[in-house]
Amino acid sequence: MAPIQPAHQPAVERIVAAALAEDAPWGDVTSEALIPAEATATAELTAREPGVFAGAEVLRTVFRQVDAGVDVVLKVADGEAFEAGQVLAVISGGARAVLLGERVGLNLLQRLSGIATQTAAFVRETAGTRARIADTRKTTPGLRALERFAVRCGGGHNHRYSLSDAVMAKDNHLAVLTRGGTRNLTEALAQAKASLPHTVHFEVEVDSPEQIEPVLAAGVDTIMLDNFSIEQLRAGVEQVAGRATVEASGNVRLETVAQIAATGVDVISSGALTHSVRSLDLGLDIRIGGNA
Repeated sequence: MAPIQPAHQPAVERIVAAALAEDAPWGDVTSEALIPAEATATAELTAREPGVFAGAEVLRTVFRQVDAGVDVVLKVADGEAFEAGQVLAVISGGARAVLLGERVGLNLLQRLSGIATQTAAFVRETAGTRARIADTRKTTPGLRALERFAVRCGGGHNHRYSLSDAVMAKDNHLAVLTRGGTRNLTEALAQAKASLPHTVHFEVEVDSPEQIEPVLAAGVDTIMLDNFSIEQLRAGVEQVAGRATVEASGNVRLETVAQIAATGVDVISSGALTHSVRSLDLGLDIRIGGNA
């Protein structure tokens, strides 16, 4: 497996800090009332179902922010598949600290591993084709950096990170740009492209086969065929004939992705990788030691 680009550490630190502040704004009153300050604990992060792991540095950051003395030993790596019952990590240190970080650590790892597992399933369905699986901007507000990292852990690729990264003209943009059909589409797109730095990627979404030639004539980098049928996708790939990268989007599900990939498209983007994923069932089983 190719090396996985890590999540941006400042984003990890910020997200974890916000999650801990939300979960324990004035400390963990339960543990402070019940658990002696000197008590220690060891906890095993255990998979209750199979999946693909994502979030090693997230887990380390959670417990480092809670108490730098907590030791986190990972038993699997990001992107590694695991089975039900497998121990994924062992956390040891002050019992209060382990208990304080438990829920935040689980919440984040369960979601990230769910995304990685879902992405890996999409990637398996498209094995042997040229298509790469990509995410979209349909992410949980505030968690985009982590959720996109999880997509990479599952073998997928990232689309543009934000509205600031690339030009992506969709149907509403085109409606305004062409003034409701009174302006030539090719000319309007070409003028927009000419105003951009040469480093900015230019992608245009089309929702009908009739738009393909006018869009290609503007010299775009990527053309997105949105909600095309399988037959239309196959014909669209032949029509583009290498003049631009071809992306398929819309109605992309695990049940349909193999058929879409077989049409010869270069990229398949799916919001389902992040917006409708189910968190995996992971557990943190704690043993109290020391003077508890």
